[in-house]
Amino acid sequence: MKIAELCIQTVESQPFAENTYIAYRSDQTDCIVVDPGFEPEKVLAILDREQLVPVAILNTHGHSDHIAGNQALKQRWSDIPLIIGQDDADKLTDPEKSLSAPFGVELRSPPADELVQDGQVLSLAGMDWTVCDTPGHSRGHVVFIYQARPVIVLGGDVLFQGSIGRTDFPDGDMHALVDSIHQKLFTLPDDSIVLPGHGPPTTIGQEKRTNPFVGVPAGYPA
Repeated sequence: MKIAELCIQTVESQPFAENTYIAYRSDQTDCIVVDPGFEPEKVLAILDREQLVPVAILNTHGHSDHIAGNQALKQRWSDIPLIIGQDDADKLTDPEKSLSAPFGVELRSPPADELVQDGQVLSLAGMDWTVCDTPGHSRGHVVFIYQARPVIVLGGDVLFQGSIGRTDFPDGDMHALVDSIHQKLFTLPDDSIVLPGHGPPTTIGQEKRTNPFVGVPAGYPA
């Protein structure tokens, strides 16, 4: 995907069909990697092929399918910061909290190098990403927003095409998730593109009109 000067490549990792995103400007060779999953070799192959060098790893939240590739990237680029919302940082090093232990995997990521909070702007690889707290799927979930035309949202597990993130995990909260979507995402322009943690891209306008959980079919104002 290319939008104006911004290029974004998507890597789908199994077994959870999780989306990792590599974002960079078309005129630069540095990039960010967002939510590296269980198949980091796919990410590394793209970085090598495109001759890209990551300057940061961003995690939208700390569930195992979104952090499993952190270690592989940090092994190769030990000095790049690992960035996550301040209320999900404990999941990185705790297999119970990251939900890997219940699947029989004792997954541990390197700890966070930088904790972020709502409204903070990250200037990375020639791009400015605004951090937006979006709790509900997890307590410390954040999304990263690029103010382009259209706006780009690296959305993690908040809003999907025709669906929303699960809230049946230990720190999930359905009311908080709905509030996050309505107050933080549905206030963006309708043509804003959401790049979710699972599934295909969507737009804010489409989800307002058609999403059965949080859109007009669920009572959201038309």
